Amino acid sequence: MEFIKTSLEGAFLIKPRIFEDERGFFMETYQKELFLKNGIREDFVQDNHSFSHKNVLRGLHFQTGEFAQGKLVRVAKGTVIDVIVDIRINSATYGKHEKFEISADNNHILYVPTGFAHGFVCLEDAIFMYKCTNLYHKASEGGLVWNDVDLGIDWGVKNPIVSEKDQILGNFKNL
Repeated sequence: MEFIKTSLEGAFLIKPRIFEDERGFFMETYQKELFLKNGIREDFVQDNHSFSHKNVLRGLHFQTGEFAQGKLVRVAKGTVIDVIVDIRINSATYGKHEKFEISADNNHILYVPTGFAHGFVCLEDAIFMYKCTNLYHKASEGGLVWNDVDLGIDWGVKNPIVSEKDQILGNFKNL
């Protein structure tokens, strides 16, 4: 696996080694020793799997306090634009965001540290899978509205399909 530092402190884009032949392919998507060698000491305790149709936008989500989550995200089918926003007040990259194209074709994996808001939009029907460093805790969930003018995120989709819940999330300046 190749661990590539992103522009946001602590986040990594990970490119797994893929072994292909006439039968198909094999790749490791997580290996604790390699993560430790690259400074990622998180303990993943929950796996999630979702399916979303083309143009669906989910996010920007996070959990707070003792239930804050780091995530390890990948796409098993389709293509998404994945967006992370640093919401760690004392971070040098606080309030900044970065986008990544993650797909079943490129097999990229994104490590999202604790203290980030996270969301994605599907460029085609997609199966999205992610590991979390903490269990889901409804009372600790939070979010930022996807079209917050202060964040200025260009999702690359003109009229995304956004849940009612995600349309009324808070603004970054009120975080």
